[in-house]
Amino acid sequence: MRELPEGPEAESAPGSPVPATPAEVLLDGHRATRDRVARSILDHGPSSAADLAGRLGLTSAAVRRHLDGLAAAGLVESREQRVYGSRGRGRPAKVFALTESGRDAFYQAYDQLAADALRWIAEAGGGGEAGQEAVAAFARARFNRQGEKYQGALEQAAAEHRTEALAEALSADGYAATVRRVPAATAGASPGGAQLCQHHCPVVHIAEQFPQLCEAETEVFSQLLGTHVQRLATIAHGDGVCTTYVPAPGAAPSPRQGTGAAPTAGTTTEEPPATSARRSPA
Repeated sequence: MRELPEGPEAESAPGSPVPATPAEVLLDGHRATRDRVARSILDHGPSSAADLAGRLGLTSAAVRRHLDGLAAAGLVESREQRVYGSRGRGRPAKVFALTESGRDAFYQAYDQLAADALRWIAEAGGGGEAGQEAVAAFARARFNRQGEKYQGALEQAAAEHRTEALAEALSADGYAATVRRVPAATAGASPGGAQLCQHHCPVVHIAEQFPQLCEAETEVFSQLLGTHVQRLATIAHGDGVCTTYVPAPGAAPSPRQGTGAAPTAGTTTEEPPATSARRSPA
C-alpha cells in the first residue's frame, strides 16, 4: 500500500504519491490481507467483522482496520444484517458488503461489446416484444450450453446432493456459489429444501440491462435439478447475493408469495423467505 505523508505537509510534500484507485487497493505487497478480506466478502456475501476474523484467522481489530481502508476506497459499505425468523434483543449486527466498485475490482466477464451485441439482437429481432424474445432465445441457448457442462457432475451426484454439485460447478465458472439447507417450516414435515447462493455474478452489468439472462439461468437450474425452483434475489436487481430456492427431492415448491429478500451469509433462517417481486432494471 502506498504510504501518504502525515501532518500539515502531506499535501505539499514533494513526490507525494497519487492516492490508489479502488482496483489498486486490492493489489500489491501487504495489501494481500486486505485483498483476502474483500475476497471473503465476495465469496460468502455480506459479513460481520467477527465472521471475517474467524474465516481468515485474524483479530477483529485487524479486520476492522482493513474494512476501514476498503470503505474509504469505496469498495465496501456497512449495513444492518437482515435476520429472518425470531431475533433477540439489541441492535442488529453490522455487516459489510461489496459496493459496485468493489465488485468491479475483481474480474468481470462482460464488456461493452456484449451489451452492444444483445442490443443488436433485439433490434434485428424486430424490436419491442419480438426483440426481447430474440434476446431471451439467445440467453436460453447460452445457458443451455453452460448447463450441458454441468450435466455429468449432477448425474453422478445423489438426488439429495445435486444442489451442492451444481454449486461446485458454478464456483468453477466464477460464481462463488454455496448451498444453505432450509429447515422444514413445521416439526415432522419433510425437509424444506435448500438455497443456492451465488455470491458473484460475472455478467452482472449486462444482466442489469437484460434480465432475460437471469430468467434463462433459472430455467436451466430447474432443468438440471429436475424440479421447479424459485429465484428469490439477484445481484443484478440490487440484492447482495443471487439466491434460488430449491425444494427437497419429492417436495412441493414453497407456496409462499410476496416480497422479501434472500438471507445473506451467516444469517439464520427458520423458514424459506418469501419470493422477491421482480423489479424492472433502471
